[in-house]
Amino acid sequence: MFTGIIRGVGRIAEQTNIGGDRRVTIDNQGANLPSLNNGDSVAVNGVCLTVVETTAAGFSADISLETLGLTTFGELSTSSEVNLEPALSVGEPLGGHLLTGHVDGVGRVLEVKESARSATIHLAAEAELAPYIARKGAIAVDGVSLTVNHVENTMFAVNFSVNIVPHTQEKTIILGYKAGTAVNIEVDIIARYLERLAPSRDVSAGINLELLKKHGYTSTD
Repeated sequence: MFTGIIRGVGRIAEQTNIGGDRRVTIDNQGANLPSLNNGDSVAVNGVCLTVVETTAAGFSADISLETLGLTTFGELSTSSEVNLEPALSVGEPLGGHLLTGHVDGVGRVLEVKESARSATIHLAAEAELAPYIARKGAIAVDGVSLTVNHVENTMFAVNFSVNIVPHTQEKTIILGYKAGTAVNIEVDIIARYLERLAPSRDVSAGINLELLKKHGYTSTD
């Protein structure tokens, strides 16, 4: 588990394709990470990766073919900078919100606008994610825990905006965003579980005469 509080920005130092998968070596660039061991989990741009080897400057991890296709890793090149967050330890404060590191989809930056000392980022995500993105709700963009300011559904996508304060701009890769930048999106895990617990998104589903009688909304005669 993660919280979306980035510990630093690393850099992809090397990429090697192995049998259709890919091994990446990350240079931590002095990021505030704990001592890593093989088998540890690290969120890289919001994607949970398993450390397979540690190096003097960072670590290496394997990326499956599926992950390459479902995240921005398929578009990143050697020297690309990435957000880094180690796995949450018991007893640590939840500064952001609970994240799994399992990306729900790839979004695109539509526009970056200055907003006083902050920046407003307008993004588009796949339309199927619309039910899980709510105004003032939580969302992770490249692993960064953010608050949704505005949401608008379109025919083919869900557009939303987030505000980036100066500290977040300085400590993450968001400062380099521009129109067209691809980003990993993870929706709030609570929204996912609520959907699973609900019998249907159709609020009328499951409502019938017997249910109304049981709760006193109609005569039992």
